[in-house]
Amino acid sequence: MKYTVAVRALCEFTAKCGDLDLRFTPSPTAQEGIAGHAAVRGKRPSAYQSEVSLSGEYRNLLVRGRADGYDPVSNQLEEIKTFRGDLEAMPANHRALHWAQAKIYGHLLCDQQALQEIRVALVYYDIVQRKETSLCQTYTAVDLQRYFHQQCDLFIDWAEQELNHRVQRNTALQSWSFPHPSFRRGQRQLSETVYKASVQNRCLMAQAPTGIGKTVGTLFPLLKACPRSDIDKVFFLTAKTSGRQLALDALATLENGQPGAPGKNLRVLELTSREKTCEFPGQACHGASCQLAQGFYDRLPAARQSAANAKTLDKSTLREIALQHQVCPYWLGQEMVLWSDVVVADYNYFFDASAVLYSQTMNHAWQVGVLVDESHNLLERARSMYSAELNEYDLQALQQSAPIVLKKTLASLARSWRDMYRDQTAVYQAYTEIPAKFLAALLRASSDMTDYLAAHAQQAPGALERFHFDTLHFLHLCEVFAPHSVFDITLRSNKPGRAVLCLRNLIPAPFLEPRFAASQTTTLFSATLSPWTFYRDTLGLPENTAWIDVESPFESAQLQVHIIRDISTRYQHRASSLAPIARLMAQQYLEQPGNYLSYFSSFEYLRQAVDEFSRCFPDIPVWEQVRSMDETAQQQFLARFTADGAGIGFAVLGGAFAEGIDLPGQQLIGAFVSTLGLPQLNPINERLKHSMNAAFGERCGYDYTYLYPGIRKVVQAAGRVIRTQSDRGVVYLIDDRYAQPRIRKLLPAWWQVHGA
Repeated sequence: MKYTVAVRALCEFTAKCGDLDLRFTPSPTAQEGIAGHAAVRGKRPSAYQSEVSLSGEYRNLLVRGRADGYDPVSNQLEEIKTFRGDLEAMPANHRALHWAQAKIYGHLLCDQQALQEIRVALVYYDIVQRKETSLCQTYTAVDLQRYFHQQCDLFIDWAEQELNHRVQRNTALQSWSFPHPSFRRGQRQLSETVYKASVQNRCLMAQAPTGIGKTVGTLFPLLKACPRSDIDKVFFLTAKTSGRQLALDALATLENGQPGAPGKNLRVLELTSREKTCEFPGQACHGASCQLAQGFYDRLPAARQSAANAKTLDKSTLREIALQHQVCPYWLGQEMVLWSDVVVADYNYFFDASAVLYSQTMNHAWQVGVLVDESHNLLERARSMYSAELNEYDLQALQQSAPIVLKKTLASLARSWRDMYRDQTAVYQAYTEIPAKFLAALLRASSDMTDYLAAHAQQAPGALERFHFDTLHFLHLCEVFAPHSVFDITLRSNKPGRAVLCLRNLIPAPFLEPRFAASQTTTLFSATLSPWTFYRDTLGLPENTAWIDVESPFESAQLQVHIIRDISTRYQHRASSLAPIARLMAQQYLEQPGNYLSYFSSFEYLRQAVDEFSRCFPDIPVWEQVRSMDETAQQQFLARFTADGAGIGFAVLGGAFAEGIDLPGQQLIGAFVSTLGLPQLNPINERLKHSMNAAFGERCGYDYTYLYPGIRKVVQAAGRVIRTQSDRGVVYLIDDRYAQPRIRKLLPAWWQVHGA
């Protein structure tokens, strides 16, 4: 059995040394890199060969990759690197890595074509100046073979360890059994469907109610399928930190629940953001600034081995090992992505434009299985990932503090910014294109900021760095601007610096399609994924995506659902709705005292409802959600829901207390939902409706923009009431529109609705 390794991975393992150094950044975007490679190749003769596939073996290693280019006439192999900034500022260990890759490709080509010698060239292409710098060296085939063998020898022990680990992992997974005496109702159905989708290499959307154990019910079958489907890694992606912990707990349950307790056979890694992981916030990532970056690659081998031996690398364990070896915890985590079986991380690690899990999957040709937890959140999260905003106020503030060499370019940008909205009279205005004059000014400013930061990284103001990265993100999205997004300008006041520019993604499907294509199988699961065609269309899932609506573990007798059809919560009727809503809530509470949640569409409506209820029923305890509650305040709000408590908590639908909280048993016995949950009618949502109509048909615009997102929030909020099979509770849906057949069809099938 041979271990397959990419040329890039081999060289990064063997040839990196010295400090971690991110000063020679930012790198060109993917589009800029592609364009740079094309520009270099465009200057080459017709016989020039691009993307040359190469592979070679040494002992139990199979090394493979694609050389950027080869000119058979001059017998020159080229490794092309795009860059921006000062080439002389490139750290020596970066250059050494590039030479290592070029020499490995040189050996593989000599071996493939029986060449006696070859000229190897590093071609650096400046994407700003549009010029190339070539560094050339002629090598004999014997010298390159010797170098190849040296690099392989440095990697061979690790490769043998990885081969043994893979065999042990797959053997263990094949014998895995479910860790509990029996499946919960609906859990077996979910698990069997996930397994079938995995072995069929299909995507799956699974609507599965709370209480069946979705985390274990999806991880278990996908891991079982890994040996049969030859899956290298499983990515468990979550929307919230709490979801990561649930996944880690489920993985521990799966491994600990196996017969005979065979020990840990999975390497599990939890990824967290750099901001939450950095030991020295404010210090730059290079050896002259941070002690954990100094000599990072020299200490990495020992840290990597310790991390691999630890098996489970949650945030705290990873930090402990990193500090033992005096390396950066964040970058050790990035390294361990290569050597882990299961990675638990936020959505953005796979779906974002610069997603590390996606890029590593593509770079190393991994076979991956992806699980997307609470996937009803992915639509809004993805829209955010592929949107960008620039605030004129930030530019004006930066002009005051910026270095003198940047004053002129920032002033030019400010003028073109003002020219853009000079004739705009509306507060919000959407445009079909980005003005060319402004875009040119933004590109010049970005280039000048890049050059300055490359030369003065330690002295650069924080505001300059923030605006610079905001600009780069904005420019990246400008490159891919299309009907899936809109360019809009919002005027927030009549004062200077009032214009906010936004590239607003409306339909993330075109961006997410390559992500789903990169995985061997992806399962999206949530308690609210209905109608599934809405999520398939907007997220860009393949046409052959499977769908399952998992049987609920709950009986309809557990939950009394009442539709109150004689009250309207429409905006124009809210004032008249307050008194009857208060009477309804008080009547239910007095008949059955206990803990209730009452949801409203906005903080304004909520405050009016609290005032009315407290005035009419002062003896019933109430507490309310307020704007911008911090974590402590949120915990205090939830702490009121005790098993022996009684009262009504007022909250906003779609907010922190409408999903993701668990109040089983007597902690919560009922909920009132005084809204249909429809998003606000405003120019942005109307623009979204227009785009949905254009993309999916006239009948879809309203439903995709307003109705489906609204009902999803309602079902999520009502889902707080019944959490276990022993729970009993009541839900009141307060609005006459709930009685409409098309609304009723969107409610969970297991609900027995009264008053419809």
